[in-house]
Amino acid sequence: MRKIAVLTSGGDAPGMNAAVRAVVRRGIFLGMEVFGVHHGYDGLIKGQIEPMNLGSVGDIIHRGGTILYSSRSKEFMTREGQDQAITRMKSKGIEGLIVIGGDGSFRGAQKLVEKGFPTIGIPGTIDNDIPGTDMTLGFDTAVNTVIEAIDKIRDTANSHERTFVVEVMGRNHGDIALWAGLTGGAESILIPEEPYEIDRIVQRLTEGSNRGKKYSIIVVAEGVCSGALICDEIKQRTGFDTRVTVLGHVQRGGSPSAFDRMIGSRFGARAVDLLHEGKQGLMVGMQHNQIVEVDFDQVFAGEVTLDLELYELSKSLSI
Repeated sequence: MRKIAVLTSGGDAPGMNAAVRAVVRRGIFLGMEVFGVHHGYDGLIKGQIEPMNLGSVGDIIHRGGTILYSSRSKEFMTREGQDQAITRMKSKGIEGLIVIGGDGSFRGAQKLVEKGFPTIGIPGTIDNDIPGTDMTLGFDTAVNTVIEAIDKIRDTANSHERTFVVEVMGRNHGDIALWAGLTGGAESILIPEEPYEIDRIVQRLTEGSNRGKKYSIIVVAEGVCSGALICDEIKQRTGFDTRVTVLGHVQRGGSPSAFDRMIGSRFGARAVDLLHEGKQGLMVGMQHNQIVEVDFDQVFAGEVTLDLELYELSKSLSI
């Protein structure tokens, strides 16, 4: 395989640029030509494909977002769109593709594999919700962004003796809320994987207030419900001065952590190696701190599990 391409798809995640850099430089190191596809699958269909060199990825390892840009493409979901994408790549002599993204991006990659076009996936999503890997690219940075916000919210919560509800991202998975809530010292953490009892939350807040606690932090995953809803419930039941902060897309941005730069580099290099070895239809992942390859079929059939031991730990430490 002499020519390969790389694209980023779906929601952006810190560390994507580190992975792109690794793909380009590892590919060149192995004697390949590497192309960058702008705007994900949509750009693939439209032929927004440009050759990349060592300078193309200079000074990007520390940058958030993705220099290749990202988008979601309804057209690529059609057979005609997929055929057009393959035609565009073959017209430039491209023989393999690396897709950096989440579950939807991998399903698109699988369609290319089914049509005979070698494709490898790199899990890039802050939600950490991809089966087959302990960590996804961008999760660590997103958690640190939330922690920084919680630390600042705590200052104003203490100054005004308020209860703050912090709503975080994660789609239908609770890892961001759990990790940030545990390490941020939240009194209660609400995650989709476990039912919550508003009466129990109110009880904990009241008990804390009775022993002289001046403020409280509650972290809510977006997959549970609106943070504003929890805020209103607490106000009505306790009369406490309660505010809500929705962190939103700020969690996707920012310079990637050292950990995300590291796994982005490792994921990108391994993805190139797999294409170089003639392999396809695989996701590069991390299990027990080791880089592994997982079949797309196993990824789609797998389940994302949350570490409930951490959840139980958080309850015992927030009394």
